[in-house]
Amino acid sequence: MNTEMLSDIADAEEGTSLWKDAWLRLRKNRLAIIGLCILLACIVLALLTPLIAPYAYDAQDLDLGATPPSAAHWLGTDIFGRDMLTQILYGGRISLAVGFIATAVALVIGITWGAIAGYAGGRVDAVMMRLVDILYALPFMIFIILLMVVFGRNLLLLFLAIGAVEWLTMARIMRGQVQSLRQQEFVEAAISLGLSPGAIIRRHLIPNALGPIIVYTTLTIPSVMLLEAFLSFLGLGVQPPQTSWGLLISYGAETMEEYPWLLIFPGLALTVTLFSLNFLGDGLRDALDVRGSKD
Repeated sequence: MNTEMLSDIADAEEGTSLWKDAWLRLRKNRLAIIGLCILLACIVLALLTPLIAPYAYDAQDLDLGATPPSAAHWLGTDIFGRDMLTQILYGGRISLAVGFIATAVALVIGITWGAIAGYAGGRVDAVMMRLVDILYALPFMIFIILLMVVFGRNLLLLFLAIGAVEWLTMARIMRGQVQSLRQQEFVEAAISLGLSPGAIIRRHLIPNALGPIIVYTTLTIPSVMLLEAFLSFLGLGVQPPQTSWGLLISYGAETMEEYPWLLIFPGLALTVTLFSLNFLGDGLRDALDVRGSKD
């Protein structure tokens, strides 16, 4: 009996879990791990920005103006003489906050809606999902723009507006997961014990659908960040004195022929973050796919 067989027998005797198996598979995906490391680095930098930013956020030097990268300003300065590295660090805080908070809003709405529709079934399911189909047919970008115009442009409304239109896909995913789980024996056992539908959804159905939820989350965050960047580019997103990568890209696009670094560096920051999230999402999808792991 060779060493590999002994190792397999030992692993089988110790037992394992879905999450441990998923982590072992994820570790073998180099792009996903690189994406995870980049994402964690971005989060740490965003949290520590007030401590590590080389200049004050509102520090200006109008006499200096826009200058290319140098020893004093690693990523150059903008037309107001503001350090671009500082602007990108503070802009990253807003962009990441929009991505995570708006995604959280979308998850809460989508998971709740989809779980209720999938568990209730029948007419309730039909009515709820037809409403989702109707909302899918609406031009959601126009809906966001109308919200921003009618209620004013502020950061909290931006979180809610984006989250309010990104929940539709999550609702469909959650509905499908609940429909496949509600006939399982553990759900029937919970019903026989007298648990309410709400308790069954909270304690049994949602926890067992965490895999698709996690994967969808990692793929929604970059979508939300890109949407925020587009809105800021149109002047409907984050407003000065606050900044975001989208707003910095918008300013950089206006002067890209004279000062290309004002567009290149914010664009690189957004691009690298979006790629890292997509690589992580793809890796999690493969790691949590039990059927694929058996092939």
